[in-house]
Amino acid sequence: MALFDRNQRQRSPFCSTATFVAFAALCLLGLWVASSPEAVPAAMSLASSEKAAARADVKEEDSSIDATNTVKQGSANVVAETTASAGDARGDQASSSRDQTFDDENGRTEGGELVKPGSGGGDTDAAAGKGAEEAAAETDASKDAGGLDAKESAEQAAATDAKERGAVAGRGTPKNLTFEFDDENGKMDGVDLVKDDGNKTRISEESAKVEGAALTVKPVGKSAAAAATDTDAASTTASTTSSDEEKRQDGGEQRLPAAEALPTVQAELLTERAAQNGSFTTQAAESTEEKKNRAETKKKKGKKKAAGGAASAASAASAWKLCNSSAGADYIPCLDNEAAIKKLKTDKHYEHRERHCPGEAPTCLVPAPPEYRDPIRWPHSRDKIWYHNVPHTGLAEYKGHQNWVKVSGGHLTFPGGGTQFKHGALRYIDLIQGALPAVAWGRRSRVVLDVGCGVASFGGYLFDRDALTMSLAPKDEHEAQVQFALERGIPAISAVMGTQRLPFPGGVFDVVHCARCRVPWHIDGGMLLLELNRLLRPGGVFVWSATPVYQKLPDDVEIWDEMVKLTEAMCWEMLTRTKHTVDDQVGVAIFRKPENNGCYDKRTQKEPALCEPSDDPNAAWNIKLRACMHRVPEDPSVRGARWPELWPARLGKAPYWLDSSQTGVYGKPAPEDFAADLAHWRKVVRSSYLAGMGIDWKTVRNVMDMRAVYGGLAAALREMKVWVMNVVTIDSPDTLPVIYERGLFGIYHDWCESFSTYPRSYDLLHADHLFSKLKPRCKVLPVVVEVDRILRPNGKLIVRDDKATVDEIQSVVRSLQWEVRMTVSKNKEAMLCARKTTWRPTEVETR
Repeated sequence: MALFDRNQRQRSPFCSTATFVAFAALCLLGLWVASSPEAVPAAMSLASSEKAAARADVKEEDSSIDATNTVKQGSANVVAETTASAGDARGDQASSSRDQTFDDENGRTEGGELVKPGSGGGDTDAAAGKGAEEAAAETDASKDAGGLDAKESAEQAAATDAKERGAVAGRGTPKNLTFEFDDENGKMDGVDLVKDDGNKTRISEESAKVEGAALTVKPVGKSAAAAATDTDAASTTASTTSSDEEKRQDGGEQRLPAAEALPTVQAELLTERAAQNGSFTTQAAESTEEKKNRAETKKKKGKKKAAGGAASAASAASAWKLCNSSAGADYIPCLDNEAAIKKLKTDKHYEHRERHCPGEAPTCLVPAPPEYRDPIRWPHSRDKIWYHNVPHTGLAEYKGHQNWVKVSGGHLTFPGGGTQFKHGALRYIDLIQGALPAVAWGRRSRVVLDVGCGVASFGGYLFDRDALTMSLAPKDEHEAQVQFALERGIPAISAVMGTQRLPFPGGVFDVVHCARCRVPWHIDGGMLLLELNRLLRPGGVFVWSATPVYQKLPDDVEIWDEMVKLTEAMCWEMLTRTKHTVDDQVGVAIFRKPENNGCYDKRTQKEPALCEPSDDPNAAWNIKLRACMHRVPEDPSVRGARWPELWPARLGKAPYWLDSSQTGVYGKPAPEDFAADLAHWRKVVRSSYLAGMGIDWKTVRNVMDMRAVYGGLAAALREMKVWVMNVVTIDSPDTLPVIYERGLFGIYHDWCESFSTYPRSYDLLHADHLFSKLKPRCKVLPVVVEVDRILRPNGKLIVRDDKATVDEIQSVVRSLQWEVRMTVSKNKEAMLCARKTTWRPTEVETR
């Protein structure tokens, strides 16, 4: 009674009971309203969401995922866009408060609770955010202390804690929707999704503030990535914006989980932070040591330059200009250096076709042909290409009667012939198989070198026999022959057998082929044929198809006699010599390199000489040719002592000459390192590159891994209709022999210089921690310019590197008017996916 005014009269027991009952009912109603999301008015939800969005705007960004306005998944373009009516929002409110979980082949994506904006105030929001942060901290601590089991337990505890806190807080919206992106396992947890910036669409909490929004995808054509079914998880709404051509191909709409439609990328990258070269030396060290051993007095000019930061790169890129070169749209800086070529004292040994790089790497852009268009897709491109992409008719006029190439309307067509196989490359390939069944294309003989390849029809049709061919030819009067090959989707490089070793390790090719390649093998003590001897595996074969094999003209007879003498002195065994028939009009001679040193030890003549033991057959970067032969390895544990596994078994097995006593690139015993690298890239390709990067792989044929280690990326892409040029940089561990041993191919290169390929050669370039490792020696800007030169319009670049380097690259490609499709960063590591556009400047540089 003390609670009432003493002058107020006392109430009856009945009134007291009624008051108590009414008060209890109101309390129960209030609890029900607070706990039931269906009872929250839409106006309250939207108001709460707007407050949460305002708080998110001022939150400092630690890491972000950028998706462009046209992010493709499989063949679908996805653009984040919130389009939901108030009725839709109310209808889907219940599902928006559920835990969103997305499963794939490799793992489980648990994004915590994707909750709709509720009536919870700032305190509840802060509590939910604090709970997530505390759970993340516990997860990190558990990972450090207890390994995998502790990590999983901590993740479960964090998810449960966040879930409980969300319920207690009345399911208020957390400050940020967070995911961790792990393209090895399909996980997303812990990376902030933030708002639009520049020409990227960053997905944020604001895009999810309309209750019940669902992710909708309009696929372009049919793709496996667009085959996902409906989900009850709440997410943002997306609509498709595409080109007119893509819109004509649009199919019906499909609804995908947010976790699947967003690019899935990796937070914990397989990096080399604590790794060294292991038991591997580098090509630079091998070549330098070789030069010292030869007592050469000339010192290689250093290319060390101070690395520029993002600001200086952006400044240098502020005014792009077109290159001023007589080569025009076909400009290759290291092969079209007119000033250096003019200074040559002789071109007797094709010195003018060799690499002569400018002192300063170019920063100008190469123009595209006026009517350039997206290339024809493989395998149709093997038979025809767009004329305006490679507008050269000289080769068709000169070699048309030999079925190299013909002009047909708006196309250049390739009947599959060549000087030595007018009736088609496949028939010729089978002729070789018939002459030597042991060649076993695609089983024993997997990696082939085709010297003087022409338009590379031989290598193009060896794909049908599951053999991989490195085709090479000089940039000479047979205009654009290598460019034709690359436009057709066939591997090729511009190179010449002149005065220097080819940029490959010793003893890696199963077969070397020459069909009327116009190489004078027998001159200068057989120096050029001895270079092939360096490249061939012990037991490998040289297939020579030329007029001296089957014609009786005086010059042909003389050359044949010289070749017989030379090959016998080299201990090569002639396995077969076929004469031409009226139908085939071709003859083939096949020689085999010895598998042991018995013949070398029994030779009565000492020419060609055996190389000094100090002469490294793997040293190949700017190394002069020498007329000598290397002894065959006899130690059974050494590379070259025996033939690799048959294809395809050799792809996934560590080479026999890698043993556990050797340290791999990533710090593990070499065989374990090899296996871990393969497992890593298989998971990345399956979980991220094929499904989450928005890349239409039907448009991808020519791929370059700019810094390959063991060739794991190429191995992981084996089932795709692509080929991968594996580049091992000269200052990286020399793992190129490992790549060849597993049935893949590649090349040595220094990315401080231009690559020996034509502009617009590749559909996709991949750079894993390349640019940051180049910074001590050269600037990033010219390397990105070289990437722009090599990549086709609409081609993709994937960069994985430290965040500062990725930011620098991003600023440069944006200045090039590229489309930055996605970036992700965490723990100072980052990844970028960008698409080159057709933009070119109009101003031409002055000479």
